Amino acid sequence: MNCKECNAKMVGRSDKKFCDDFCRNTFNNRQNRDYSNLMRTTHNTLRRNHRILMNTLLKENNLSVSELAGLGFEFGYCTSMHKEKDGQPKHIVYDLVYEIGPFNQVFIRRNS
Repeated sequence: MNCKECNAKMVGRSDKKFCDDFCRNTFNNRQNRDYSNLMRTTHNTLRRNHRILMNTLLKENNLSVSELAGLGFEFGYCTSMHKEKDGQPKHIVYDLVYEIGPFNQVFIRRNS
């Protein structure tokens, strides 16, 4: 049997797939590369959104949708979303909640 990564002849167990840990890790990293890149990109966007919301919360807390977007905020990314009794959607990015109010004002608070 040959190694699935480097095609070297292997000795040992008959069900062995890789000649060593380096080949096993290299093979698995290549297999998961697309998925890992997607996860990394999504997580980086969520962290950037959280940082923007946190900075806004600490400074002013009254930005419009266009002002928040101008800071690099991406509205399509949040960790969860739900509607409360008033019917307005609440977008959650980790521990922060934001909602879009009248006149496209964005209201930010900590999730309690």
